[in-house]
Amino acid sequence: MSWFRRNGSVIGNIRSQEYSQSGIWGLFDAHQLTSNDTWGFVREPAGQASYTSPGPYSWTAPPTITSVCVVCIGGGGGGHRYHSYAQGGGGGGLGWKNNIPVVGGQSYSLYVGAAGNRSSYSTTSNATPGGTSYFIDTSTVKGAGGGRGGYGSSRPGSPGPYTGDGGGSGGAGGKNPYTNRSGGGGGAGGYTGNGGKGGGINGWNGSTGAGGGGGGGGGGGSQDHAGGGGGVGLLGEGSSGSGGAYTGQNAGQGGGGSGGNNGGPLGWGGWYGGGGGGSDNNSEAGPGGKGAVRIIWGTDREFPDTLTDDQ
Repeated sequence: MSWFRRNGSVIGNIRSQEYSQSGIWGLFDAHQLTSNDTWGFVREPAGQASYTSPGPYSWTAPPTITSVCVVCIGGGGGGHRYHSYAQGGGGGGLGWKNNIPVVGGQSYSLYVGAAGNRSSYSTTSNATPGGTSYFIDTSTVKGAGGGRGGYGSSRPGSPGPYTGDGGGSGGAGGKNPYTNRSGGGGGAGGYTGNGGKGGGINGWNGSTGAGGGGGGGGGGGSQDHAGGGGGVGLLGEGSSGSGGAYTGQNAGQGGGGSGGNNGGPLGWGGWYGGGGGGSDNNSEAGPGGKGAVRIIWGTDREFPDTLTDDQ
């Protein structure tokens, strides 16, 4: 027997045999297993590849593997800036999928979604949504980008959805129907739940994320900015991010989930996938956090949290 570990914590045991560092079985070992009427298998060596700069990529499968597990996080939507009705951007979605068949030596397409930009200081200029991240294509596994924070009392950034075996949608941007206030950015989606909502009229404190998602920032005060949404990490499910507090002026940033970055200063969305906070000030408001894609492989490794740390 050998212990099966869940990101370093023992959760049970499975039947397996000792293996060499290279993961290759010897002929003698195979003969012994056959003669003992037990089943042997070749363990695939562990590895991973991460992509964190926006744009298209081509990944080539190593010759030793037959399947991969992938997590994709969409970019966060940008926040709006104007002295009234400034809305927060939505958080990017997180999708993961296990046991995707691959052929050693073959190349596979992937795409990392960009962060959404904040708007200029006007009623007519718009922030931009975050970009979608995917592996192979958007129907295999994806984390979609969060919606832009708009101008107008009913235009907060929409949550970024996801596709895969599991994951979570991003949090919605905070809704602000007032002058001299602004909506917070939504948190990135989690591994088993949604990102926290940005602070706004339904609660000026940002809400806590679920399943590893970051919380949104609080609503902004007079001539100040809202908080950016927290991002989410790539190494599997961890603790969820906390919501940013509303202080009456500059609002607190949303906390990062699963090792992701907190929302940044002036309403910037955290890496990866946090939504940008709005602002009623020309010099403030935040862009969203950029997206990311991570591929892992090796025997027994699976999202959301089974041996998903770096190996």
